[in-house]
Amino acid sequence: MDPEGFAGPSKKIVTPLTPEALAAFKAAQDRAGVIYISRIPPGMRPAKVRHLMSAYGEIGRVYLQQEDAKRAYLRRKYTSTKKAHFTEGWVEFKDKKIARSVAEMLNAQPIGGKKGTRWRDDVWTMKYLPRFKWNMLTEQVAHEAAIHSAKLRVELSQSKSEQQEYLKNVELARVLDKRAARKKEKGEEMVMRPNDRRKRPMEEGEGYQRKKHKPQEGDEAVPLNSVLDSVF
Repeated sequence: MDPEGFAGPSKKIVTPLTPEALAAFKAAQDRAGVIYISRIPPGMRPAKVRHLMSAYGEIGRVYLQQEDAKRAYLRRKYTSTKKAHFTEGWVEFKDKKIARSVAEMLNAQPIGGKKGTRWRDDVWTMKYLPRFKWNMLTEQVAHEAAIHSAKLRVELSQSKSEQQEYLKNVELARVLDKRAARKKEKGEEMVMRPNDRRKRPMEEGEGYQRKKHKPQEGDEAVPLNSVLDSVF
């Protein structure tokens, strides 16, 4: 998860859990509830979201999703705002009942605050996520990061192959130009002639088959006896 968008408890040394502590942790996870905020007001950071939500109940973890890199680049280029902006977020309450009531109470309501504050007139857009646990969010973020890395590898591979093809064409053009210059120095012109391939003439009688002579109806058959009489 992006550390810029994470506002969780401070880092602690991880120690193995005892069976009792593990059972208590699972029970706490079952009691917890998560609300989804579909729009984060411009300039609001995770610490501010935690501060505002903690007024309604005990907060566990808060995660805000940063805007995509292309949008952030254009914003920094054409505006004076250089800080990171966030587009959506998730807030974990220790009690799912409180999370449900907070989402129902604050959805489509102005953020409020003192007069003149930055987000006084902005509106909350949030929803309670039933049967949604924090580990589902971490798995989703990891899956999206893996997809992004795979797409990036494919784009880099494609760009590398295109670059190699371009360099190959440049080298070929350089060789041809050098050859043409050498021909020009010798007073010859480099003419590209098509391959002059003539078909071999068909040999006489090739493909010709002699037909056997068949006797016609008008031909007279010579008697065998007359031939023998003339011989003997």
